[in-house]
Amino acid sequence: MILPENALIDITSVEYMGAYRLHLFFSDGKDRLIDFEPFFRRSLNPLIRKYLDLNRFQIFTVQYGDLFWDDYDLCFPIADLYEGGL
Repeated sequence: MILPENALIDITSVEYMGAYRLHLFFSDGKDRLIDFEPFFRRSLNPLIRKYLDLNRFQIFTVQYGDLFWDDYDLCFPIADLYEGGL
């Protein structure tokens, strides 16, 4: 599933699926289950690794089509999420 060039795709909703997995729903009808744990575990950055705390990870927000944590302290490009890569 590759995001078409110049496509305007938003995240419309997110379901928490347990552990570090989120089920993302996109404005074009596509959806993707993403496990964020490998990304967090590979990171050496303490500002990213702090989201290994499941209580902190579960406090995410979707606003204006973006998925983020702590007022954009952590966010990912929609194209990466749409394609399933982090």
